[in-house]
Amino acid sequence: MHLRRKIDWHIMPLMCSAITFMDKTTLGQAAVLGILEDAHLSANQFNWLGTIFYFSYFSFQYPQNLALQRFPVGKWMSFNITLWAIILCCHAACKSFGALFAVRFLLGICEGAITPGFMIVTSMFYTRAEQTLRVGYWFLMNGFAVIILGFISFGVLHTHTPHFMPWQWLMMITGIITLVTAGLFWFFFPDSPASAKFLNKNERAQAIQRILVNQTGIENKHFKFPQFLETVKDPRTWLLAFIAGASYLTNQRQLIVSQFGFTDFQTTLLGCVDGVVEILTIWLGVKLASTRNIGRAHACVLMYIPAIVGTILVSTLPFTDKVGLLFSYWICIFAIAPFTIFLGWVTSITSGHTKRITTNAIVLCGYATGNAVSQFMWKAQYQPRNHIPWAVITTTNTSSALALLLLRYLLVADNTRRDREARDAEYDLVDVQHDGTTFEVDRAFLDLTDKENHEFRYVY
Repeated sequence: MHLRRKIDWHIMPLMCSAITFMDKTTLGQAAVLGILEDAHLSANQFNWLGTIFYFSYFSFQYPQNLALQRFPVGKWMSFNITLWAIILCCHAACKSFGALFAVRFLLGICEGAITPGFMIVTSMFYTRAEQTLRVGYWFLMNGFAVIILGFISFGVLHTHTPHFMPWQWLMMITGIITLVTAGLFWFFFPDSPASAKFLNKNERAQAIQRILVNQTGIENKHFKFPQFLETVKDPRTWLLAFIAGASYLTNQRQLIVSQFGFTDFQTTLLGCVDGVVEILTIWLGVKLASTRNIGRAHACVLMYIPAIVGTILVSTLPFTDKVGLLFSYWICIFAIAPFTIFLGWVTSITSGHTKRITTNAIVLCGYATGNAVSQFMWKAQYQPRNHIPWAVITTTNTSSALALLLLRYLLVADNTRRDREARDAEYDLVDVQHDGTTFEVDRAFLDLTDKENHEFRYVY
């Protein structure tokens, strides 16, 4: 307990650093801060800026995971966060679609190291039973990021500088804070339990010992092709990728709310409520998932139910009822919780370092694909009601819930098979018949003395 608390106090604050999640939402906030008009962007071009981020995220996901295996995890993440900060500041100098397209592409490459890096570190320091809550804690910082970004956006809306727009101030402020975060990661974020500076020699050994129950290993710098092949051939890997793809988020949050009829000032402040809802729903989701009688899959389904109801209400309520639409939209945010639970699940069901980074890469490629494609649902021709996008989200939420139940069924069946094989190997069970009934009996306890009548006598 003391060791786990010490690990929590040294790892979780950095993993929960809100700024590492804040940067992903800057484009959505910039939309209501004037970037569309200042950079002369059409709705389709704005969608492309969201898509190219996830396209580069997808393209460089496996190279990033290989780098996380080859290089020290903490240092590699710090390097990427540093580049991320510089690129984010460069956004402020971009006044055209082409320039923004280039920096968004580069930003996606750097962001591709963060989530898989967090997943690897979580699996190296925490037991399976502890991972769901820890992943939930660092992922719900998305909500805090939204809140902080909302207040920053509200503040910069009141700035009046002749040659520097509010959205440019937003990019510069978040970029500078990100640069500070990179330095903290370089000096304080551990690479593995075996080299964690905040643990003494005895505590490092204990940290490794306590996670042996995971049967997933600690860290291996060598790429093992058989593990890679096993992963890509496993149908469950692609089921995981489908679930991740169906659990996409959106950069359109602020635009959706503004289309309900709220002003820019109201939209930026209401964005803070988005963050609060996200925090509460993720916290509720991981708590349900950690409950013995509920578990991960059922917790995900429970969280998807209100989200599906919310998407239906947003599409069917009268458009004059902007308060009802707003609350329905907030209910839709429940769909973020299942993805958080799912990430913790992925880290706990994969053993072998090469297999783990391959699974992480495939899963996050699925996530990137879903996010990249989803940007083009929000076409100008569907606005302001956006019936088509909300219908698609309803369908994908439902599909993801069903896929999670299927995943649970497959894992339960696999556990049952493994238990049976282990039991058979331990007891050398054989099938015997007596009075027309078949029994499983350990060969060591079987007495075949009455062979003439072909009957068996059991010795207890």
